Amino acid sequence: MKIRLHQFLSRTGHFSSKNKAKNAVWNGSITVGGRVVKDISYEFNPEKREVLFKGIKLSLPSNYDYFILNKPAGVICSRINKHERSLNKNSVFSLFEGRIDSRVLDSLVTVGRLDEGTTGLLIMTNDGSLVNDIANPSKNIGKTYAVKVSKRVTSELISSIRMGVSIDITRDGMTEEYLTMPAEVTKISNYSIEVTIFEGKKRQIRRMIESLGNRVLELHRSSIGGLNLDAYSLNSGEYKKESREVIMDRITKL
Repeated sequence: MKIRLHQFLSRTGHFSSKNKAKNAVWNGSITVGGRVVKDISYEFNPEKREVLFKGIKLSLPSNYDYFILNKPAGVICSRINKHERSLNKNSVFSLFEGRIDSRVLDSLVTVGRLDEGTTGLLIMTNDGSLVNDIANPSKNIGKTYAVKVSKRVTSELISSIRMGVSIDITRDGMTEEYLTMPAEVTKISNYSIEVTIFEGKKRQIRRMIESLGNRVLELHRSSIGGLNLDAYSLNSGEYKKESREVIMDRITKL
């Protein structure tokens, strides 16, 4: 299976940040199949091409790790860069520091992202194939969220979400209008709904609600497919190690 060079480097656990991995490429320290490659998006098959960093062979983990995290509010799903550090931002990766092997931690990625204010179910792994299996739109895996809104839930809001909502998204630096895929909606109370979406545009649910004249006050992801966070009894910020088999078995069981 082909993978982009910067993704491969991040998953080896050799680099403590994505920027360090990218800089290693840009400064000519990485060779693929005996040739210096300076394109971070270069695609290759790690099983067929040897990758060296300053003469040191790099490889993907032979044993993969999987974690179920109850993401708290106030943390982001990327590694902290210099600017974010100056703003005192916190990352989901910091929740694992000092608790798991540093090389495992450096190799982890999130399966999709939740924005800073969103809480709930987040899978973290160094298994790229699992990321692709879950994120692939053709798999039609639903992500379910509990949504608390500022204004009373109307029948118009519910029907609009079910049919698809026009939102603005950014693609290649350009803003364009996008019609979301039909979603499943259940009214929970006058100010809360449960929404299941089958795609993952940036801040999608918040943008959908705002486009309909309302505003999200709280957003919590409760499940991915049949993988339900409640089954793990995790407090906010807690995580549990899990197996690939259990994750995929639960996700595909509805």
